[in-house]
Amino acid sequence: MKKPKRATAAKAKTGRKTSAGRSKAAPKRPARPAPRGASAADDAKATIKAIIRGLRSKLKLAERRIAELEAAADTDFLLEIPNRRGFERELARAIAYMKRYRASGALIVLDVDRLKPINDSFGHAAGDEVLKVIAGALTRQIRASDVVGRLGGDEFALLLWNLTETDAKAKAATLEQAIDDLSFTFRGQRVTAGASAGVALLGAQSDAGRALEEADAAMYVRKARRRHEPRIRLVSS
Repeated sequence: MKKPKRATAAKAKTGRKTSAGRSKAAPKRPARPAPRGASAADDAKATIKAIIRGLRSKLKLAERRIAELEAAADTDFLLEIPNRRGFERELARAIAYMKRYRASGALIVLDVDRLKPINDSFGHAAGDEVLKVIAGALTRQIRASDVVGRLGGDEFALLLWNLTETDAKAKAATLEQAIDDLSFTFRGQRVTAGASAGVALLGAQSDAGRALEEADAAMYVRKARRRHEPRIRLVSS
């Protein structure tokens, strides 16, 4: 009767070993796939991020375009210097700075003489050429911190920093002389233009509109004193 018991015990031991072996050799269960809901949420987030990147890119392009349009609105298309709008903005900023820091400066309004006879005799292309040369001459006569602009037609304005009244009037005379010395050749004839300049001082108490009116009035007084001839003065044929 003891032998069957031994057989049963051996069989049980063998069964345990087989079960353990099976347990060790059993393959690993594959990872469960992500639920459909999680995958859809990730796709939605990626799409939103792509949309945001696209909107940011478009916003940067729009801001750049706006800056370009604002710059164009403040610039004279012919002479590539500030127009009246741009110059008045610079003048207002300068006066605001002067009020805060007690700085000073001068405003010069300059009117080109005999431009209309040049336009009438040689065409508006000739008049445009005269204006371009004059704008270049004025730009060369000022510092990098100063501003020269075109108020319209044949009238220019210059914003000059840190000048006394004596210095400002001397500068206006220098500008007049620089333009008087210019000569132009159209259809075989050399002609001159000329200019008259008026000065207004700028400081902490200045107002942009009144300063422009003051300089403009001084310019017309100066124009009357210079007594330019109404016709084109021929230098030589």
